[in-house]
Amino acid sequence: MDILIRPETPADYAAIYMLTEAAFQEMEHADGDEQELACKLRKQANFRPELSLVAELDKQIVGHVLFTEIPIGASRALCVGPLAVLPSLQGQGIGAALMQAGHKAGHALGFSLCVLVGYAAYYSRFGYEPAGQHGILLPVEAPEACKMVKFLEACGKSVRGVAAFPPELI
Repeated sequence: MDILIRPETPADYAAIYMLTEAAFQEMEHADGDEQELACKLRKQANFRPELSLVAELDKQIVGHVLFTEIPIGASRALCVGPLAVLPSLQGQGIGAALMQAGHKAGHALGFSLCVLVGYAAYYSRFGYEPAGQHGILLPVEAPEACKMVKFLEACGKSVRGVAAFPPELI
């Protein structure tokens, strides 16, 4: 499977919306409005288009991930989400490719850590650990094991504090 990972463009927005809606339709803990999240986050002043990535297969968008800049104390970090893959292609490495590309792009832009709220069994494969263990608090209602952090470089491990999520993420 030859997947192209690239930053999204405005021409991709409708496909990302439909993809995200389909990807979260059958998920156990989905809110049902995940497809709206990327639309709302794009309107934030801290939106970084180079950190909103799509996976393309045969010129069709089959995956999307958005990394949003947030402060944690005095530090800049990235919050991951949503991550969506076309249901018929889930489990084939597309989500992993998007995550790895996002981590690489975030690191290149000077970010030292990423946080997210998600399934520990899935995200731990990318090096995510419980955020609370590292003195990082994520102000959302979720089990502590689902509040996670990944350090993109060693200096990020000195970051402590509360993640200031945009209201759309809470």
